[in-house]
Amino acid sequence: MTAIDLEAFRNTELVRDPYEYVVVSDFLKPDALDAINNDYPKLKRHGSYPVSEVDHGPSFTALLDELASGPVARAFAEKFEINLTDRPTMVTVRGHCHAKDGRIHPDSDDKLITVLIYLNTDWENPNGRLRILRSKNDIEDYAAEVPPQAGTLLAFRRSDRSFHGHTTYVGERRVIQLNWVLDDNVVRREQARHRRSARIKKWLPFI
Repeated sequence: MTAIDLEAFRNTELVRDPYEYVVVSDFLKPDALDAINNDYPKLKRHGSYPVSEVDHGPSFTALLDELASGPVARAFAEKFEINLTDRPTMVTVRGHCHAKDGRIHPDSDDKLITVLIYLNTDWENPNGRLRILRSKNDIEDYAAEVPPQAGTLLAFRRSDRSFHGHTTYVGERRVIQLNWVLDDNVVRREQARHRRSARIKKWLPFI
C-alpha cells in the first residue's frame, strides 16, 4: 500500500509564473497521515536534520523509501521537464520554527528541484505559510501561499528567481524537504553541515 498519490501529482498543472512550481494538497493519502505522523522523528529543537541522523518509525521509513523510488523520480522529471537520471537526492526534516526561519531566499544553486511535504494537522495560524514570491525584497508580494497542512506538497525548480519564504512563526512546524542535487559532493557537504548544526543545538540549547 502506497502513501503517495502520484496520480494526483501527475494531474496537477505546473505553474510557470513567477517560476516553475506545483502544489498538491493531497500528495499524501489521507488514510496514511496518522501512521506517518506517529512515526515522524521526535525533534525537540529548530533546524534541519538529515533523516540518517534521527530516529523514526516504520511508516515514516516506508514513505522515505517510496520518495526514493524510480516512479517518483520519473514523475518529477516529467513534470519539470528535467533529466534527473543519476542525480542524487538528499532528505532533511524539520520539527520546529524559530523567529529567524522563513527569511526570503531562492535556495542554493547546487539544488535542482526542491520538494516540501508538510505534516501539520489543522493549520489555522495565518503565519508560517510558505509564499511563492515575485521578488527577493517583499514578503507581501506573492503569487501563492501554501499552508503547511498535513499531506500537502509544494515543489519547485530552483532558479535565480525562485524566491520563497514565510512570515514569522514560532512553534511546531513539521516538514520533509527532498532535493535533487547536482552530485554526491553536495549531499556529503550538506549532510556534514546539518550534522554540525545539530550537535551545536544539542549542546548549546539556547543558541
